[in-house]
Amino acid sequence: MLRERYAPMNLFDLVPALGLELDPVLSQLDHLLDDDTLFQEVKADLARRFPRTLRDGRPSTPVEVLLRMLVVKHLYGWSYEATECWVSDSLVLRQFCRVYAEPVPDDTTLLRWANLIRPATLHHVLDHVVMLARSLKVTRGRKLRIDGTVVSTNIHHPTDSTLLYDGVRVLSRMVVKAKQAMQATTGLARGVFRDRTRSAKRQMKRIMEAARQRGAQVEARMRTAYQRLLTITTTMVKQAEQVGAVLTAQAPHTGHKLAATLRQFVPLVQRVIIQTTRRIIQGEAVPAPEKVVSLCEPHTAVIRKGKPGKPTEFGRVIWVDEVEGGIISRYAVLEGNPAEDAQLPPSLDHHRRVFKRPPRLLAGDRGVHTTANERYATLHGVEQVVLPKPGAKSAKRIAYEQQRWFRHGHNWRSGIEGRISGLKRRHKLDRCRDHGTAGMERWVGWGVLTHNLRVIAQATAH
Repeated sequence: MLRERYAPMNLFDLVPALGLELDPVLSQLDHLLDDDTLFQEVKADLARRFPRTLRDGRPSTPVEVLLRMLVVKHLYGWSYEATECWVSDSLVLRQFCRVYAEPVPDDTTLLRWANLIRPATLHHVLDHVVMLARSLKVTRGRKLRIDGTVVSTNIHHPTDSTLLYDGVRVLSRMVVKAKQAMQATTGLARGVFRDRTRSAKRQMKRIMEAARQRGAQVEARMRTAYQRLLTITTTMVKQAEQVGAVLTAQAPHTGHKLAATLRQFVPLVQRVIIQTTRRIIQGEAVPAPEKVVSLCEPHTAVIRKGKPGKPTEFGRVIWVDEVEGGIISRYAVLEGNPAEDAQLPPSLDHHRRVFKRPPRLLAGDRGVHTTANERYATLHGVEQVVLPKPGAKSAKRIAYEQQRWFRHGHNWRSGIEGRISGLKRRHKLDRCRDHGTAGMERWVGWGVLTHNLRVIAQATAH
């Protein structure tokens, strides 16, 4: 049964000699989290865990505790394990999270509940927090600056050989588990359950050793090792398909789960085989959108920003809108590596919907500039459109961009770079530790929400 909160108490009154209290920012954040809209949005998602979660079963960890512990986790950039440890050991955090003298929920418990929060809910909550910031006069929505960044997924650097080895390793593990779940008489040959991980690892190491060498024969050795690794992987895929077919027809609930897992990974491994054959055997260039760079995080995109020392990144592009006062009014997890100039209209439309009016100033970098974007912003009521034009400029354009208001707007725009850097350092938006597209949405959403709540608390603390 889903509980809302524990019976309130004040831990500080139990140990008056220590003189414990919440610091001003944490105290203000405590008041902000008492907002009933935030509470009800989170509760509605948690209530979806089982059909009768609100009425039956053992009493759960209260919604209030889960909400506050998730905020604390992202406020300090902790893992789930560290969050459990620090909240358990701190009287201040126990009081803030409203755990009081009750047991602190286990890190796995916190993770299971956190995965129930839908990405759409976090967007709704963010809009509410932005309106809360406006009502407290932290921002008025008169200025808007936009920019994108990359949040990496939690994967190793992808190469063709390691991806093939990962495919053999994962499928072999599933096949061995399936053998235990199947009945004694399966009708399958003994070789179908063979674990080919060691064979694949041997070929992968040969490829890695050859890649560090030079000479006329190196390419031939690498090509031979790749062909053997491709043969091993193809054979493993055929084994997995046979086992999956029998699991679906014969095994009970456990077997069906394994069969579903095989159906998820087999097509991905087949895509890796195809892209490796095209690149290594046929010498063909594979476009980035067609590549698989991770079996566990297949939504990962190959993103080339041309940064010194980091020309290629693997993750998702995140688009961020920020208004004055340091409040992030919108974020979006984008597919692939889209053009930046396509993101201005959605950002401006969202701002007009939330604030009921256009910003007086709209600023972006050179990647956002197009004549159509400048016209779109002007037609929708933006007085000062600060979008520097890339490349060669006419004398008229140079004079336009040298105007005082344009230069001031351009200088203000550069502040979003520091804001993004702060999100990555303080709230760990440099690398997403959650899985899948929904996990990426949750990771970014909680980081942005926590940032906004902290900014509001700092601005209103006395």
